[in-house]
Amino acid sequence: MADIDIRHPHSMPMPKAREAIEEVARKLDERFGMACTWDGDCLNFERSGVDGRIELAPEELHVTAKLGFLLSAMQGPIESEIRRVLAEKFDG
Repeated sequence: MADIDIRHPHSMPMPKAREAIEEVARKLDERFGMACTWDGDCLNFERSGVDGRIELAPEELHVTAKLGFLLSAMQGPIESEIRRVLAEKFDG
Protein backbone atom coordinates (compact mmCIF):
# COMPACT_ATOMS: atom_id res chain seq x y z
CA MET A 1 0.00 0.00 0.00
CA ALA A 2 1.14 3.56 -0.75
CA ASP A 3 0.39 6.71 1.19
CA ILE A 4 -0.19 10.22 -0.11
CA ASP A 5 0.41 13.13 2.26
CA ILE A 6 0.15 16.66 0.81
CA ARG A 7 -0.05 19.97 2.63
CA HIS A 8 -1.17 22.94 0.54
CA PRO A 9 -1.38 26.51 1.87
CA HIS A 10 -4.36 28.71 1.00
CA SER A 11 -5.59 32.20 1.83
CA MET A 12 -9.31 31.77 1.15
CA PRO A 13 -11.97 32.44 3.77
CA MET A 14 -13.16 29.11 5.19
CA PRO A 15 -16.62 29.14 3.49
CA LYS A 16 -15.06 29.84 0.08
CA ALA A 17 -12.39 27.16 0.64
CA ARG A 18 -15.13 24.68 1.57
CA GLU A 19 -16.99 25.50 -1.68
CA ALA A 20 -13.78 24.87 -3.66
CA ILE A 21 -13.29 21.52 -1.93
CA GLU A 22 -16.89 20.58 -2.71
CA GLU A 23 -16.17 21.33 -6.37
CA VAL A 24 -13.14 19.02 -6.17
CA ALA A 25 -15.36 16.37 -4.56
CA ARG A 26 -17.88 16.60 -7.42
CA LYS A 27 -15.06 16.10 -9.93
CA LEU A 28 -13.71 13.13 -7.97
CA ASP A 29 -17.17 11.55 -8.01
CA GLU A 30 -17.71 12.24 -11.73
CA ARG A 31 -14.27 11.02 -12.84
CA PHE A 32 -13.55 8.21 -10.40
CA GLY A 33 -16.81 7.27 -8.67
CA MET A 34 -15.55 8.46 -5.28
CA ALA A 35 -18.03 8.61 -2.44
CA CYS A 36 -17.45 11.88 -0.53
CA THR A 37 -18.84 12.89 2.86
CA TRP A 38 -18.15 15.80 5.21
CA ASP A 39 -17.24 15.23 8.85
CA GLY A 40 -16.85 18.72 10.34
CA ASP A 41 -14.07 20.39 8.34
CA CYS A 42 -12.83 17.09 6.84
CA LEU A 43 -14.01 15.72 3.52
CA ASN A 44 -13.65 11.94 3.47
CA PHE A 45 -13.48 10.19 0.12
CA GLU A 46 -13.36 6.54 -0.80
CA ARG A 47 -13.83 3.93 -3.46
CA SER A 48 -12.34 0.54 -4.06
CA GLY A 49 -8.57 0.90 -3.68
CA VAL A 50 -8.59 4.44 -2.22
CA ASP A 51 -9.38 5.78 1.23
CA GLY A 52 -8.57 9.40 2.04
CA ARG A 53 -9.51 12.78 3.42
CA ILE A 54 -9.04 16.49 2.85
CA GLU A 55 -8.73 18.42 6.11
CA LEU A 56 -9.61 22.10 5.84
CA ALA A 57 -7.81 24.48 8.21
CA PRO A 58 -7.79 28.31 8.11
CA GLU A 59 -4.53 28.55 6.14
CA GLU A 60 -3.84 25.03 4.92
CA LEU A 61 -5.34 21.96 3.31
CA HIS A 62 -4.03 18.56 4.29
CA VAL A 63 -4.73 15.73 1.86
CA THR A 64 -4.04 12.18 2.99
CA ALA A 65 -4.89 8.95 1.20
CA LYS A 66 -4.08 5.28 1.35
CA LEU A 67 -3.85 3.59 -2.04
CA GLY A 68 -4.54 -0.10 -2.40
CA PHE A 69 -2.18 -2.51 -4.11
CA LEU A 70 -3.30 -1.88 -7.69
CA LEU A 71 -3.25 1.92 -7.41
CA SER A 72 0.09 1.98 -5.56
CA ALA A 73 1.85 1.75 -8.91
CA MET A 74 0.08 4.98 -9.92
CA GLN A 75 1.05 6.97 -6.81
CA GLY A 76 3.21 9.50 -8.69
CA PRO A 77 0.62 10.46 -11.33
CA ILE A 78 -2.18 10.51 -8.73
CA GLU A 79 -0.16 12.82 -6.46
CA SER A 80 0.69 15.08 -9.42
CA GLU A 81 -2.99 15.37 -10.36
CA ILE A 82 -3.98 16.21 -6.78
CA ARG A 83 -1.32 18.92 -6.64
CA ARG A 84 -2.46 20.31 -10.02
CA VAL A 85 -6.10 20.52 -8.93
CA LEU A 86 -5.18 22.13 -5.59
CA ALA A 87 -3.07 24.73 -7.39
CA GLU A 88 -5.89 25.39 -9.86
CA LYS A 89 -8.53 25.86 -7.14
CA PHE A 90 -6.50 27.55 -4.41
CA ASP A 91 -3.67 29.46 -6.09
CA GLY A 92 -5.63 31.11 -8.88
